[in-house]
Amino acid sequence: ISELSGGQRKRVALAAALASHADLLILDEPTNHIDGETVARLEAYLGRYTGALLMVTHDRYFLERVVNQIAELENGSLTCYPANYSKYLELKAEREAMQSAARRKQQVLYRKELEWIRRGARARSTKAKFRVDRFAGLDREPGPEQRQELDLSSLSARLGKKVMEIDGISKSYGGRVLFRDFSYNLLRRDRIGIIGPNGCGKTTLFKILRGLVPPDTGRVEIGETVKIGCFSQENEEMDLSLRVIDYIRNIAEQIQTPDGMLTASQMLERFLFPPEMQYTEIARLSGGERRRLFLLGVLAYAPNVLLLDEPTNDLDIETLTILEDYLSGFPGAVVAISHDRYFMDKIAEHVFAFENGALNPYLGGYSDYLAKRPEPAGPERAEEKPEKQKARRSSGRLKFTYQEQREFEQIDGVVSGLENSLKDIRRQIEDQSSNYAALEELLAEKSRLEAELAEKTDRWVYLNELAEKIENQKKDGSD
Repeated sequence: ISELSGGQRKRVALAAALASHADLLILDEPTNHIDGETVARLEAYLGRYTGALLMVTHDRYFLERVVNQIAELENGSLTCYPANYSKYLELKAEREAMQSAARRKQQVLYRKELEWIRRGARARSTKAKFRVDRFAGLDREPGPEQRQELDLSSLSARLGKKVMEIDGISKSYGGRVLFRDFSYNLLRRDRIGIIGPNGCGKTTLFKILRGLVPPDTGRVEIGETVKIGCFSQENEEMDLSLRVIDYIRNIAEQIQTPDGMLTASQMLERFLFPPEMQYTEIARLSGGERRRLFLLGVLAYAPNVLLLDEPTNDLDIETLTILEDYLSGFPGAVVAISHDRYFMDKIAEHVFAFENGALNPYLGGYSDYLAKRPEPAGPERAEEKPEKQKARRSSGRLKFTYQEQREFEQIDGVVSGLENSLKDIRRQIEDQSSNYAALEELLAEKSRLEAELAEKTDRWVYLNELAEKIENQKKDGSD
């Protein structure tokens, strides 16, 4: 096992956990360090898994397709949402809008009470005393947590016409060809995604581009104005004994941004490191905090070419979202190795896939690559849905089972009933717009009904398609 890559070790650990056939699976970032094919297989397996699943993950496609409950830990509070990822975003937006409204209402009340206090009211009567006491209570009341925003203003040096020319490079290890005769002229605004199975040579390719490992054949020429920033998996070159602020000061005391010069301390605050954290030793930071600090160190160097090796590992979703926004406006070139399908769909405009000792180009993001790649022959076919597998194995005629026939006869009424229930809930939400306790319960019920409606609608589509196929089969038989 010691000779395996990080991703291969992760696959072994996952296989051991899944082979136990446990009633409860607890997975901590299961998609980190494993390739896209393995993630797809794991996703399919968990979709069929009948036990309970408790999982920590920042993989947004995984959250969308596998889970039906999300518990978010933020600012010392745990908030539960009966939802997958897209529904969670909707519910969270509604919740924050309600908190914002409550906060505005509290501020209006605060200003009114402040004006009354300043007019010199004395706490003589019971009514006056009540208002003085209420003002003191408002003054102490914290209101909804004010979230810090992570700001990644574009930091990059000027980039000339020549960026990076890759001419006919090849690399083998132990007699195994990783890639051969690869050529590409990297341009200023390129957004390249590199994918492939664990151990195929992606990180080796990056080391060749950085000049750390020589290619067996070919050459890499880098333009004179190029400043490469590399965000690697290992948080390399981090001295854990350093304080957070000293780590950034060693790179740059001041950082030029479109808003002007920022000190190292100011930039750290923008990266969600408040002043009290800045004098903490790096060794005391969590894994995600170290990754965020490492990312700031890379950007503080003001690169104009970014090489990102699994940049999404251990980053929280807020940081991921802002990193993606940053990369969309980054004026230089970006080359990213990633197994995060959501990330690759958002940032990649070209994908290079390691396939049988070659780097093959595909236009578009990860989903475009999946649509264009050759149909896999072999184990991948096991990913097909059970209905399709059953249809392939069966040489007989299609027909409803007894349960399917009953479900087909009732499904229209079930869907209609759920739609009517949702209409009622929406009317109640409008009526209870100022009752926040009732609203929270109604929103939870609305989310539950929407999830059930989505499930029943999918079932309605399947049953109606099957009914149509059975009908066509009958027509073909009578002709």
